[in-house]
Amino acid sequence: MISNRDRIATGPDRETALDCIEAAIDAAAPETATRSAVGLDGGTLTVGGSSYDLDEYDDVVVVGAGKAAGGVARALESVLGDRITDGVVVTKHPVETERVRAAVGDHPYPSERGVEATTDLIETVRAADEGTLVLFVLTGGASALLAAPAGSLTVADLQETTEALLSSGVPIGGINAVRKHLSAVKGGRLAREAAPATVCGLVLSDVVGNDLSTIGSGPTVPDETTFDDALGVLDRYDVTAPEAVREYLQAETGGETPGPSDPAFDRVTHHLIADNMTALEGAAEAAEAAGYEPLVLTSRLRGEASEVGKSLVSIGAEAGATGTPVEPPAVLLAGGECTVSITGDGGSGGPNQELALSAALEREDAVLAAVDTDGEDGSSEAAGAVVDGSTVGDGDRERAREHLSVNDAGTYLAQVGATIETGPTGTNVNDVVAVVVGERSS
Repeated sequence: MISNRDRIATGPDRETALDCIEAAIDAAAPETATRSAVGLDGGTLTVGGSSYDLDEYDDVVVVGAGKAAGGVARALESVLGDRITDGVVVTKHPVETERVRAAVGDHPYPSERGVEATTDLIETVRAADEGTLVLFVLTGGASALLAAPAGSLTVADLQETTEALLSSGVPIGGINAVRKHLSAVKGGRLAREAAPATVCGLVLSDVVGNDLSTIGSGPTVPDETTFDDALGVLDRYDVTAPEAVREYLQAETGGETPGPSDPAFDRVTHHLIADNMTALEGAAEAAEAAGYEPLVLTSRLRGEASEVGKSLVSIGAEAGATGTPVEPPAVLLAGGECTVSITGDGGSGGPNQELALSAALEREDAVLAAVDTDGEDGSSEAAGAVVDGSTVGDGDRERAREHLSVNDAGTYLAQVGATIETGPTGTNVNDVVAVVVGERSS
């Protein structure tokens, strides 16, 4: 999976760190997660704790969006075969499917081809009736891939607003509060399109805390945010949005997104089939198999990436010095989603590389590996980076700090051979960090 592993696995602790990263991504693979949650016994489909008698439905339709949607669709095809009568999923990268159309959109910014694919999805959902079971696949990346500008808004309006939100350090909940109110499908609006069909949601979470209304901006989930909330996000974080966007939000065009009491959700259920903890548990198993004691710190990691990196490596240093909170040899594991506030021109890299470079500057003995499980960290083609106390040389600290200060961690880490290269992984359950402490300090 890690294509440059031979170059960056330069010792047993690094080997273990990379083992943990690969195991985390494998554990959250959409095919693995789907087959663990979905089964077919005769004519009865089980998803999580729910059962669906397929003889009661005229049609079974698979729709959805996200970076892992293609993998889930393939897994559903392997289970249901020709019981699937129609379907379309919107993905970032092309995937081969048999019965479900797989259309390509764009991420992290919506695009015209995303609009075309989403239009196909909406029309498929609108054709559903009381005799239809809609299997709705929702995974990380769906907010951008499901592109359906509301009212008279344009794709350019959505692109500009999304870019401004992402560069302003806005938490994902705030970003999606805005996205929901600029979309014809997000914030529960797709559930309205699907009614009165039965909707079964299969969700891979890329959101800290697994708030269903935030994952993919909640197309089939009740929304409790408002137009005023969306405007408040723009004001609070000083986000420069197009005038057309502000005017649309101020006018509350088209009415509010549907709330919990809306009848659109009467026949909608959701099943979480994988999340960040799924990945961390896979990493913990790999650490234990390598002879290290695993300790999962949190699956709710958040904050400014450069500050979080310092905190995590300091916990590793404490373990190495005192055996607290775990006795070495050990692997400390954390996951979630950190943010980056752009202060430079937006160089190469993303939150995981900023986190890693900031940790490297602390010059601790622990090995730290940090990746985005989708294989694409921010604006670079790297998944993340692996660092230790020798990554930043004695005479190179000022240069490293300069790269970090202008959000160009990726360039520096690539130059010193510290980036982790996986390519697109086909899943997305946020970020995973492994801190490996090989032994107690003398």
